Amino acid sequence: MNILILGGGGREHALAWAIRQNPKCDRLVVAPGNAGIAGVAECAALNILSRAEVLEFAQENAIDFVIVGPEAPLAAGVSDALRDAGFLVFGPSQAAAQLEASKAFTKEICDACGAPTAAWARFTDGAAARDYVSAQGAPIVVKADGLAAGKGVTVAETVSQAHEAIDAIFDGEFGETSVVIEEFMAGEEASFFVLSDGTDCLPIGTAQDHKRVGDGDTGPNTGGMGAYSPAPVLTEALQAQVMERIIRPTIAEMARRGMPFQGVLYAGLMIEDGRARLVEYNVRFGDPECQALMMRLGAQALDLILACAEGRLAEAQVTWAEDHALTVVMAARGYPGEYAKGSRISGLDMLPETSFQMTFHAGTALKAGAVVATGGRVLACTGRGASLAEAHERAYALVDSLAWPEGFCRRDIGWRAL
Repeated sequence: MNILILGGGGREHALAWAIRQNPKCDRLVVAPGNAGIAGVAECAALNILSRAEVLEFAQENAIDFVIVGPEAPLAAGVSDALRDAGFLVFGPSQAAAQLEASKAFTKEICDACGAPTAAWARFTDGAAARDYVSAQGAPIVVKADGLAAGKGVTVAETVSQAHEAIDAIFDGEFGETSVVIEEFMAGEEASFFVLSDGTDCLPIGTAQDHKRVGDGDTGPNTGGMGAYSPAPVLTEALQAQVMERIIRPTIAEMARRGMPFQGVLYAGLMIEDGRARLVEYNVRFGDPECQALMMRLGAQALDLILACAEGRLAEAQVTWAEDHALTVVMAARGYPGEYAKGSRISGLDMLPETSFQMTFHAGTALKAGAVVATGGRVLACTGRGASLAEAHERAYALVDSLAWPEGFCRRDIGWRAL
C-alpha cells in the first residue's frame, strides 16, 4: 500500500514511525515532512493546503491511502477533494472539521445534543464582548473562534486580562473576527481519543497534555510542552461516561445534520468531582499527545485508522500493553513569543531510536548537513516504560543527551500522575 501523510510536525513523524512498522505499508510519503521524518519516509515539497496540488501528487504517485495530519488542510477541504476523486482518506470532511475550525459551531452541537460543556457566548463586536466580561467577572476564558494553532485561548484571571485578550483577537492577532467567551471550568484536564467512521466509535487512548510554558503549569498557553499516556484521571468509568454523554451524542448529531464525522475525534475534557465536561474538540491527533500514543500503539495504528477510513470500526479493537509513554517537548527559547530560527542541534545522531526511546522532530530542517531549528516547538523526546516513572526517566535521558543551548523544556512533565 502506498501511503501519503500530510503534515510536517512531531505528530506526523510519530504517525510515520508507527505506520512504517506495519507490513501493509509498502511506500510512505510525508508532505512536506522534516529532517527527522526523512529518516523513515520520503519527503515531498507540497503545499498541503492546495486541493489541486495534493490531488495531482496523489494521482501521479499512485497513492492508495491519504492520512491528513494537521487541522488546516481539513478546514481547507483537502479531504473532500481527495474523496471526490476516489481516494481513501483518513480525516473528516470540511463540514465536519468545523468541530475544530469553529468553537461556536462545537458549542452549538453540544447544546443540540446535550453534551455537558461550559456556558458560553459568541461576539463579533469587541465592545459587546468586553461588556459581557465585565458583567460576568473573572476568572473567565476568551477564545478566538477559529483555528489559532493552539494559542488562541486565554484563561483570564482578571477582567483586564480578558479585555486585553479580546482586543488582541479583534486586532487580528489570529486573523479572527469573532470571539467565544466561556465560563471558567475548574478541575483536571485530560485528552480522550476516539476513532469514528461516521457510525461506530472506538476509543483508542487517553493522555494528559501540559499546555503552559513553565514548570508548575505557569506562564502562557502553548501548543503543548509535553504529554503522557495513559491519563490516570480518565478511569474506565469516566471513559464510559464520556462516550455515553459526550462522544456518541456528538457523532449522532453530526450524522443527523448530514455531515458524518470520520477520523479521530480528540476531546479535551475537564474532570471535576467524578464528572467530565467538554472543553473543546480537535479533529486530528493532538501534538504532543500523538507522540505518546504512537509509542504505545506501534504498528497497529495503521490497522486502526485503515478500519476507520473503510467503515470497519465495528470489527476493530485496540490491543494495549501494560505500559506508559511520556514525551517532553524541546522548544526554541522565547516560545510561545518571539524566537530565533536556524540554531544548530547537536547530538541527535547519537540518540537511540527504539520502541522505548524516540526523538520525534517537529520544527527541524537539514542545512549544510546539520539539523537546525525552524520552529517554536522543535523536538519531542519520548520514552516508554513499564511505569510512568520509567518512561519519564527515558524521555529526559534523551533531552539531557542533546546539545542545544538555544532550546529549553519543562522539567516536570507528568507531575500530576508522578
